[in-house]
Parts: sequence; structure tokens; C-alpha cells
Amino acid sequence: MNEKALRELLEAHSQTHLMRWWDELDAPAREELARRIGEIDWSETSLHAEDGARGEISPIAGLSIDEIEKRKEEFYAVGRDAIRAGKAAAVLLAGGQGTRLGSDAPKGVYDIGVTRHLYIFEQLIRNLTEVTDACGATIPLLIMTSEKNDEETRAFFEEHGCFGYPREDIYFFRQAMAPCVGLDGKLLLEDKGRLALSPNGNGGWYASLERAGLVEKMDARGVEWYNVFAVDNVLQRICDPVFLGATIVSGAASGAKVVRKNDPHERVGVLCLEDGLPGVIEYYELSEEMANLRGADGQLVYSFGVILNYLFRADVLKRISRERLPLHAAKKKIPYLAPDGVFVQPETENGYKFETLILDMVRFAETCLPFEVVREREFAPIKNRTGTDSVDTARELLKKNGVEL
Repeated sequence: MNEKALRELLEAHSQTHLMRWWDELDAPAREELARRIGEIDWSETSLHAEDGARGEISPIAGLSIDEIEKRKEEFYAVGRDAIRAGKAAAVLLAGGQGTRLGSDAPKGVYDIGVTRHLYIFEQLIRNLTEVTDACGATIPLLIMTSEKNDEETRAFFEEHGCFGYPREDIYFFRQAMAPCVGLDGKLLLEDKGRLALSPNGNGGWYASLERAGLVEKMDARGVEWYNVFAVDNVLQRICDPVFLGATIVSGAASGAKVVRKNDPHERVGVLCLEDGLPGVIEYYELSEEMANLRGADGQLVYSFGVILNYLFRADVLKRISRERLPLHAAKKKIPYLAPDGVFVQPETENGYKFETLILDMVRFAETCLPFEVVREREFAPIKNRTGTDSVDTARELLKKNGVEL
């Protein structure tokens, strides 16, 4: 895009300030800024992207641990056959840094070993390899990185030989970025030639996969199901044949692994129905009455806590991609370049970051199977260095599950 067209575009959107330092930029910097501006989806910068009121909330039926155990062989056989037929792919959401763990490196490279090295990425690969070995089949692993950690993540996998996983079955792709907007609706700059950007949320994984050309590649491999999971749960089962088989048998368009809430006010999102469609309600959105409501069996009615391990049917994802997921605006402290050219680290919230959420993909899928798992066997999140959901608690759970540290 030439300078004239760029100025006209920005004029049309009242964002001409983005070229304030144009004359000071060298040719590569101008080219990069123009490219970034040209990639902006202006509908994703609207301050009208606010979260609306919740609909009518009701419980959702799912599979309990006991029900799954009774039909485990049936579900396993269906899931195993699907994996052997090449119908499953794993999607690892790994765009974050280990900031809370005291590291600026990708979160997946954090070493959770005690007497030996054991990296988060390594443990996840081991979990996936258990499935591929048992099924006697390969599963493509799609790893979503971010602009900040892409290069380092790729280098880490190469350095460690992909921890024994077939290199030809690993695909890296970058998460798309969205511009940050000030409280006045003006896009922010982080440098004279760089927009202030942030990842477009965990709901952007499929659009990013499409942009990278990997949906076509997965179609060519015959993939019909995507298992999407986050980097920080080191105990999770990936492409679990029982989970996959149960979801296929159910006829649902998506599936979600869940754990029973420890108590009514545990800080986890709850899978339920909203206006008759599956949805995830945050713990603070449940009324006191709903949070404490119990059924005839004594169990909490709203007890299915999600752990960010989902299955989506490929054809349904294609439909969702043609629709527009809700855009959520989060008020944040966003570092920016002030009009006087001084870089500012704000002490208060000064703008918005926009993101799409995977929980909205569950809703757009229209049907979802809650699949209960044993918390101590499949849920060891690493969000903090110490305390709750930390490196320490994850290590203890890993040891209880026979993992040598």
C-alpha cells in the first residue's frame, strides 16, 4: 500500500495519528507499518465490542465418571478407530510466556523437573505419545505460538529433537494479533513505526490455523476432529480415545473435559446451557442460589468446571469460521508511545485489548458433551510459581501419577 492510499485509509477511520512519525522512519519500518495497518480488521477495533447480559441459565446433561467407566471399552474402540483412520488432530495453545513463573521464555519450556530436566512441552508430548503408541497411529500436532515466542518455541523443539515425536507430524503456526485501542478510540502505537498489538484470544486459534494454510493440510490428511488444549495442564490426556469416542457416539458437535467443582465457589468456568445452547459461565456470574444448588443425588447442579480441553468437529468449525465470534473488550494497562514521543508504562487502565474466546466456539457449535474426568489424574494446571495451581502442586500430582521428577 502506497503512502497516499495509507493516508486515505486512516483518514476514513479517523486514525491519521498513526503516521505522525512517518517521515522519521526508514523504508523497512514504513513498509512494516503499512503492512500492519493494511491487515487491520476495523470491525475488531470498535469500542462497542462489550460483553452483553447473560441469557437464561440451566444445567447441561453430561457423562459422569461412573457412566464413562461403564461404557469405557465401547468409547475407546470408537475413538481408537477414528485415530487409526487419521481423523484426529491435536492443537496446543502455546502462545504465552512464563511471566508468572518468573520467566520471559515460552511457558512450555519451563523445567518442572526436580532431579532431572522435565519441560512442560516434554511432558505434554509424552502424554500424546502414550495415545499414539497405544493406538498404533500418528496424530498431527498443531502448535500455536505468538509473535513473541514463535522463534524460541520452534528452536526449542528442534534442539530437543521434538522429544521423540515425528517431526513431520508437528506443525507450528502463529496466533493472529489485534490492535490495542485507547479509551478515546484511537489505536495505540508502541513505537514510532509499530502498532501496539495483543493476541486475539484463544477463540482465534482456528482462524489463525486457516490463515497458516493448515486447515487445508489437515483436510488432506482426513482430519475430522480437533482436540484443543492449553499448555499449562501437564496431566491432561490429549486426543484421549475414550473422550473422542464418547463425543462421536453422542452425536454432539463438540466435547469438553470437565472436573467436578471442589466447592460452590471454586474459581472455574462452569459448563451449562444458556438459552438452550451450551455455554461457559464464569464462577462470579453464578448467583449464590445457583452456585449452591444441589440435585437429588447431593451433587452441585452447576458443577462441571471446564479445564480447556475441547473437541470440535471439523465441519462445524468451518461453519463457525464463516460466522463472526463475539468480540470481547478487556480494559487493560497498555504501554504506548505518547504524542510527544515518550514511551509510557501506565499505572491505570488506559485502553482496550480485543479478543475472541473459545467458550464462544462451544456455544456456536450448538451441542456439547460434558465429559467428566478424575481431577487428580487429568488436571494439574501450572499458573503460578507457588501456592494454588502452581509448579509445586503440579509436581505433587505428577508424582502421584507415577511421573519421575
